[in-house]
Amino acid sequence: MAQMGFYFDQTACLGCKACQIACRDKNNLYKTGEIFRNVDTVEDGIFPEVRYFSKSISCNHCATPACVAQCPTAAAYKEEESGVVLIDTEICIGCGTCVTACPYNEPVYIEDLNIVQKCDSCYVARGKGEQTACVSACPMRALDFGTLEDLKAKYGDNLVSDIKTLPGSENTGPSLLINARDVAMV
Repeated sequence: MAQMGFYFDQTACLGCKACQIACRDKNNLYKTGEIFRNVDTVEDGIFPEVRYFSKSISCNHCATPACVAQCPTAAAYKEEESGVVLIDTEICIGCGTCVTACPYNEPVYIEDLNIVQKCDSCYVARGKGEQTACVSACPMRALDFGTLEDLKAKYGDNLVSDIKTLPGSENTGPSLLINARDVAMV
C-alpha cells in the first residue's frame, strides 16, 4: 500500500482560502460549520515583534486514524490501496463519535443528512485522473496530493508534520507533509 497524503508549502501560502472555497463548492457545503478544509492565519509574538503563518488543513488520512478506531459501525475506514480514510455514508449513523475522536477536528456532522462526512481526497475525481479540488484551486501551488514517498521525493526531506496549533503527530501519524515557516515550528 502506498500511503497517500497532502503536501502543504506554508512558505508559499497567502491564506487566500481559494482551496477552502473550492472544497466547499465541490462538496456542496453551504451551512456555517460545514467545511472539510480549514484555512487559518495564526499570529505569533508580542507587539511590535508579531509574525504570522497560514495553515491549510483537511483530513490528514492518518496512518492510525482515531476516527476509524472509534467508529462504532465501521462506517469510517481506511481504504487499503491508498491509505485514504473514507466514510461509508450508507452505514454511518451520525453519532459523531469520529468527530470527537479526531484530534484535528476534521470529520463534520452534516445535520440535514444526519451523517458525518469529511475530506475524501476527491476520491471519485482522482479515480478519473483528476487532481483534488483544493490542489487545483491554489493560485500559489502551495498544496499537492500524492503518495508520501513521491511528495518527499518532489519536495525534499526537510518536511514536518508538527507545527504550532496542530496536535502532535505521535498518536495518529498524519499523512501531512509541511514545508513550514520558522515561526510555525514547534
